[in-house]
Amino acid sequence: MPELPEVEAVCRKLRRTAQGGVIASGHIVRKRITAPQAPEEVEAQAAGRRIERVERRGKNIFLHLAGGLAMHVHPRMTGNLEVIQDARFRPHSTSAWFEFEDGRALLFADSRGLGTLRLTGELPEFGIEPLSRGFTHAAFARLAGESSAPVKLFLMDQSKIAGIGNIYAAEALWRAGVSPFRPADRLSAARLLTLRNELAAVLREGVKSAVAAYAKPGGFNEAEPFQLLVYDREGEPCFRCGAKIRRVAQGGRSTYYCGRCQR
Repeated sequence: MPELPEVEAVCRKLRRTAQGGVIASGHIVRKRITAPQAPEEVEAQAAGRRIERVERRGKNIFLHLAGGLAMHVHPRMTGNLEVIQDARFRPHSTSAWFEFEDGRALLFADSRGLGTLRLTGELPEFGIEPLSRGFTHAAFARLAGESSAPVKLFLMDQSKIAGIGNIYAAEALWRAGVSPFRPADRLSAARLLTLRNELAAVLREGVKSAVAAYAKPGGFNEAEPFQLLVYDREGEPCFRCGAKIRRVAQGGRSTYYCGRCQR
């Protein structure tokens, strides 16, 4: 699933290519993506509106349209938004496309068809943005102190911190030397500060690599070409202490960690 860095890369590209475009017509190919809204309603309400602003909140993309509406796109596992010069050349994975008045088209491509696209007049609530100025040590410590969940699951709780998924949570915890199983409210102030700083650093590096990857044609996988130090390295030696990296199921996802140096 695209995480914050990948979605941020998409938004930065859309600010250059889609922002300012006027939608002439909408075409929902996979009808279920707009549920519970009717596809025809989404098509009709989007037509004639200018894309005034592109915003990311967590893993979600909001295209703010003229008239107070926003197109809310959740990419899920394989979704991507991009602008092409001619809608006739859209890929078979297209779930929806919106033709601009100048002939270009905004595509929502999604090979697995799990993403969603809806119109909204009010944006939902999300947790704190980990790359915002508000993501201070004090704010992070307060949130952690309110959660007895294992710290990896705490980091991935979108109501607490928006945009962090499995890959970057694992990488930040490894860098900070923190066990993914330790309760969030049991971490010392010093360890929380280290984790907060490593999390921000990992995400900034992830954004940089994602922006570079999305500038190239072709497909793209999350965390590519970001260097993974622990994720998906089961059985390989830890880069820090040499012990074998372990993998266990946690919260329905794979957790990769070093049992020796992550405490």
